[in-house]
Amino acid sequence: MNNNSHFQVDKLTVYVCDTREAMGRAAYEFYRDRVCALLQEQPLVRAIYAAAHSQDEFLHALVADTDIDFARIDAFHMDEYFGLGESAPQKFGHFLTERLFARKPFARVNLICSEAPDIEAEARRYEALLRQCPIDITSLGIGENGHIAFNDPHEARFDDPCWVRRTTLDDTCRQQQVNDGEFGSLNEVPTSAYTLTVPALMASRILVGIVPNGRKAEAVRRTLCEPVSEACPASILRTHDDAVLFLDRDAAALL
Repeated sequence: MNNNSHFQVDKLTVYVCDTREAMGRAAYEFYRDRVCALLQEQPLVRAIYAAAHSQDEFLHALVADTDIDFARIDAFHMDEYFGLGESAPQKFGHFLTERLFARKPFARVNLICSEAPDIEAEARRYEALLRQCPIDITSLGIGENGHIAFNDPHEARFDDPCWVRRTTLDDTCRQQQVNDGEFGSLNEVPTSAYTLTVPALMASRILVGIVPNGRKAEAVRRTLCEPVSEACPASILRTHDDAVLFLDRDAAALL
């Protein structure tokens, strides 16, 4: 990370990298070092991963890694669509399985079952898994509307008593999925999903944010420059005791 500029906003350390590729590499190196340090202290690391194209370079570097003992990592993901059907390629469980979970020997991979007949029971099941032991490290992005996971501004709660819930997606969030090339039009994007809530994400010991792309520049500006508020859910990252945010130059363009 020597070639990257960095600064502090409240408790959050922000790294700005010259290119998207450098951002992904820097985030991976930070993540590798923290996970390896955790594995020296404890037998198992519990990790949450984001399913988004913003994570592509980071995930690619993780797959190429030769230092992390993935057989000692218990993996989770942070959101999943409703209504796509079990085999839909856009499902986040499929996204992460294809890019990471099937390519490394994880101790266990815990997926949200979006096709479960009882939505509330599935949310409780996944929340119980998350709460069994502390979550050690979470890698996440920031949405074009400032969301983290699928906590869109209209429903995000910093004091949510639940760790997993059904939520609705706003049009900016849904349009982002079209912009990312996962859907052909807004009408194809589901309107609801399971999400880990803000308190669930904030309970992680370490947070690693990874945010490229000029389409995220306004959300990044609001995250770092406006008051911490549910109006920009990602702003809560500034209050975490051990969080970093990696940006490329395009995402940092409005800072």
